[in-house]
Amino acid sequence: MSDVLVGGYGQPEFDWAILSEPSVLAMVRGQLGFSWTELSARLSTLTQAEFEWEPAPRALRVVRRGEERAARAAGAGEWVVEWPAEPDGGGTRTVAWLVAHLTEVFFERWEWTFGARRRRCDELEYSGDVRAAVGQLAHWVGAWSEGVAGLDEADVMTVGLSQATPVDAASPFGHLVLHLNRELIHHGSEICTLTDLYRSGA
Repeated sequence: MSDVLVGGYGQPEFDWAILSEPSVLAMVRGQLGFSWTELSARLSTLTQAEFEWEPAPRALRVVRRGEERAARAAGAGEWVVEWPAEPDGGGTRTVAWLVAHLTEVFFERWEWTFGARRRRCDELEYSGDVRAAVGQLAHWVGAWSEGVAGLDEADVMTVGLSQATPVDAASPFGHLVLHLNRELIHHGSEICTLTDLYRSGA
């Protein structure tokens, strides 16, 4: 497949003014917004080859249904996301896998906080095309960010505002916002590292 540059999904401008707001909500929103701005800059230059690159044998991938080689796979459409046999089985991941994982994380938390609270991540239709996949991730990060921005300060401490998981339902909402920030920073760092390695010819 050819190396196609990602574009047109709305790379965000960070609102620096939020850093002067003395509130907990502004702090978590500022961290989310700046982290996404940093990652989206890298995603905007991501090529199809980098997206698919397997940094080690049997790395977890996003593949067409029927081509999976992992013990489990998730996805409702033509493309599925490979998963290890155990939920915490780890393993090396492709950039495509990391983008898909971030997409399902933000989608499911949005759905069970601000949405209809019906759909789960296995109902998502993923894509093996870099443009479509990054666009989908950008959509759900944006939806989550808008939802959080629309909250009142008191909502940060509200228990059960999200029903995505039993932990979310039993915790003040601010913990979930920080968790998703951590997911974005953690997996975004992996994406940047993998693309650095690919570009260096490793």
